[in-house]
Amino acid sequence: MAVGGFFGYRYLGSNSNQIESIAVLPFINESGNADHEYLSDGMTETLIGSLSQLPNLSVKARASVFRYKGKEIDPRRIGQELSVQAILTGRVVQRGNDLTLYVELIESMTENVLWKAEYSRSMNNIISLQSDVAKDVSNKIKTKLSGADAQQLAKTYTENPEAYQLYLKGLYHWNKRTSDDLKQAIALFQQAIEKDPGYAKAYGGLAMTYGVFTGNAAITKQERSELRLKAKAAALKALELDNNLAEAYAVLAERKIDDWNFAGAENDFKRAIELNPNLAPARQWYSELLERLGRQDEALAEIKRAYELDPFSRAVNLNLGLRYWTSRRYDEAIAQFKKLIETEPTYPSPYSFLAFMYAERGIYEESLELRCKNEVLLNIETAESCKQKVADFRQALKTSGATSFWRKTLEYDLKYYERGIGSAVTVAGNYAQLGEKEHTFEWLEKAFAEHENDITYLKVDTAFENLRSDPRFQDLLRRIGLPQ
Repeated sequence: MAVGGFFGYRYLGSNSNQIESIAVLPFINESGNADHEYLSDGMTETLIGSLSQLPNLSVKARASVFRYKGKEIDPRRIGQELSVQAILTGRVVQRGNDLTLYVELIESMTENVLWKAEYSRSMNNIISLQSDVAKDVSNKIKTKLSGADAQQLAKTYTENPEAYQLYLKGLYHWNKRTSDDLKQAIALFQQAIEKDPGYAKAYGGLAMTYGVFTGNAAITKQERSELRLKAKAAALKALELDNNLAEAYAVLAERKIDDWNFAGAENDFKRAIELNPNLAPARQWYSELLERLGRQDEALAEIKRAYELDPFSRAVNLNLGLRYWTSRRYDEAIAQFKKLIETEPTYPSPYSFLAFMYAERGIYEESLELRCKNEVLLNIETAESCKQKVADFRQALKTSGATSFWRKTLEYDLKYYERGIGSAVTVAGNYAQLGEKEHTFEWLEKAFAEHENDITYLKVDTAFENLRSDPRFQDLLRRIGLPQ
């Protein structure tokens, strides 16, 4: 039940205008037990997911709001930083089998509390809490709902409280994104499915986790292939159980890209975004597809929309830089990668892409340092081995400049390819920089035969700028299924 004020609600604001943008801040765990952190975090995330499906409401994504976790709440500052009209805060208290949730809706500009409520449940009866809070918030911000919208908002996905708590624990570990946490997330989602085999959301979580794992640069091609198959199977099962699950469509679209089924992928991305316009990963991944297809203006527009929803997501920020790069807006791309390195110094990817950009421009010393940093962060090289690598490159540069640099780069990238962690497209790019056209096409054909993901970016890859007029290049685009 919800208690407090008149019929459970206390109105403390007089603003009657509809709220069109909101940030759900991380609920605070006031249980006095760190083991309950999964509950406060999970309830925050599931509420974000529910509100994201509301029409005409912009809801900031998890990655952007969770940067405020554990910090003092300043509604006006947060409203300005996230460009939202309102913030929703919450406190979770669990005592034995009893749980109490306190929530407040605050207008950002005025810092007025527009509404607050208290919800009490037993742990055996917390499943409906998410939908109850979402419905009440929807009423307070004056969102007009169709019958279908209201039905979707009321959906609980499982009636099994154990499965629900396992799902929340899975989300908790999935969001930490380390390899160990992702493995724990997989195990927890699988346990949730064992408790409730019809739990579509748990299959969706499993699909997303497998999907994220495929992006780990340190895994082998065989491991990546197996993870993609598992992600696809989980997404298909999720949609079999609930064909309105946006995240499952987004994961399935990614897997269709793996199969070079670009038209099918676009249809699934559009369906995911139709079901949940605030699902930032779907918009980010869709922008990657549009980039592959050479539709650069659309790709930039889509990633900028993802950025509006999730301005502090490192994946979104990285992809914004990549869209600038392949749109040949080089200064903006470099600035974006530098900004990301400054804010996320332990994130490997921006070091790698900035290193490529610098190398293409002949800024070799900086490129070496950045590439080394990337490889140490990925545990591909140790700090000591990387130091020796940089020394080797510097000696090569002194010998014959750019040619020696690319020859040495080729030498290392061939070793990574042989270890199963490199790409044939990367090797081809080195040959292209050396002007060795026949070797370039030999390795592009190898990438095609191995069905490498990287070759799907062939149309926009700056490494092959001088090959575009070659009939073999156009033939490759045709065989991959990309526009010529």
